[in-house]
Amino acid sequence: MALDQSFVGRTYPPTEPYEVGREKIREFAEAVGDTNPAYRDPEAAKAYGHADVIAPPTFVFSITFRAAGQVVEDPQLGLDYSRVVHGDQKFAYTRPVRAGDRLTVTSTIEAIKSMAGNDILDIRGEVHDASGEHVVSAWTKLVARAAEEV
Repeated sequence: MALDQSFVGRTYPPTEPYEVGREKIREFAEAVGDTNPAYRDPEAAKAYGHADVIAPPTFVFSITFRAAGQVVEDPQLGLDYSRVVHGDQKFAYTRPVRAGDRLTVTSTIEAIKSMAGNDILDIRGEVHDASGEHVVSAWTKLVARAAEEV
């Protein structure tokens, strides 16, 4: 059954703040194989003009994807998450994520499409720091595969 188009434009409440730690940044950089010293060494980050270590560009995915859980788990939307695959991801940064940031995410459903029985859901996450400054916008595309007919 196709997802309800009336959910397009629905915005969910901001998440609780997520505090970005140096060690989480370092672990993430290691996991993705990125050796940029600005992700590990505060002095290297300062040499690039940052106050502390910064996170690799895709680091924020874990925060925004968790926030998109509000959408995915909305019982009124009726998304069957057992059939979902991650379709696409993109980011538009105002500034890098930094160690010490306390970030909140507000998720909005931007689009719902149906194609060949599949539901395609576009979610935008707006990430702000504790002072309300915009840090990054993240778009996540989820595809709920059509149920197989038996």
